[in-house]
Order: sequence, then C-alpha cells, then structure tokens
Amino acid sequence: MTQAALLAAGVIDMRLDVSAETQLKLLAYLALLQKWNKVYNLTAVRDPLDMATLHLLDSLSVLPHVKSKTLLDVGSGGGLPGVVLAICLPALQVTTIDTVQKKAIFMRQVKGELGLDNLQVVHARVENFKPAEKFEAIISRAFSELALFVKLTQHLLVENGQWLAMKGQVPHHELAMVALESLKIKVQQIIPLTVADLDAERHLVVLENNG
Repeated sequence: MTQAALLAAGVIDMRLDVSAETQLKLLAYLALLQKWNKVYNLTAVRDPLDMATLHLLDSLSVLPHVKSKTLLDVGSGGGLPGVVLAICLPALQVTTIDTVQKKAIFMRQVKGELGLDNLQVVHARVENFKPAEKFEAIISRAFSELALFVKLTQHLLVENGQWLAMKGQVPHHELAMVALESLKIKVQQIIPLTVADLDAERHLVVLENNG
C-alpha cells in the first residue's frame, strides 16, 4: 500500500472532511519530512507507511475538535500536529514553536514550499515567548506532563481558552497533579481518539483556563 492509499483510506475510516487536494498537500509535507529527516533527524519514525499513520493520521485525529481561530502548537518538532492542522484548516491561524533550531528551519521551509500563509514558526523556549496576542487554544503532542504544559504556557492562553493535550492512555496521575496545583484549571473533556491502522489507545485531554 502507498502512503496516498493509506491516507485516503484513513480519512474515510476516521470520517474526516479532508479533500483530495488537501491530502495531496499533506503528502507533499510528508515527502519533505522524509527528505529532511535523512540529514536532520527530525523524527525517529523512518518507515514511510508508519510515518503516514503515526504522523499524519494521528495528527488528523484531533481535527474535529479544533474550534478556535488561533492555535499554538508547543514543542511542534517537525510540525506535528501544527503543520497538519494548518494545511487542513486554512482559516485557522497556527503558530508552531520549538526550541530546536533545525526543526524551526524545517517548518519554515514547509511554510514556504507549501504556501502556508496561516502558519507562523517560532524558534524559542515557550516560557520566554511573548506574542502580541494570546491564543484561543494551545495544543501539544507528547510535549510534557499536563501540569508542566499548563505552567509553561498559561501566560499565552486567553481566559476561557483551551489546552488540547494529545495523550496515549488517560493520564490519571497527571490529571490529579493539575487538580492539586491549580483551582483555575478545569478538565473540560477527555475524548477517545480513533486513529486508523493504529492499535493503541489515544486520547485528547481538553482543559479550560478559568483565569
């Protein structure tokens, strides 16, 4: 099976609204990731089909749950899920941030080659990031434990904004630590995610910033 066939089947299986044109752009992004990965070691995943599942389809699993107009992707690495969301949601203003310069350089290359006008790439530590405006939502994919994720990014999230933390199993211990450390953070939802061709638990933890 090709990456294109795997992606197309996954989109149907996951009941996502991703056009054929958008799928081509996602595959172009994946081709750039594979090309740069040989030199820059952006991801440990090397197999082309595994990359389609573990990077594209996994990132796409949160697509129905992104409702904001602005989004910050923290510890974006090679652009997951930030670049994927920017490709699929042209009206969404996406900012990706990473401390590793080569990853930021790669994401800027993707922005230029794919013409992603709704993508901004920042090379910085998130705790030192001071944008002109706060974000309506902040997402992470395996960035850190929930309590640290909230602590490092709370200055960047609007009041009543959402943290979207992509996790494997439900992180009960991490949720308990968040509850202990802050009365202003509300667990809004824990959403089971389905990723086609992936036999592993995936969840989206949605936290609300109540001040």
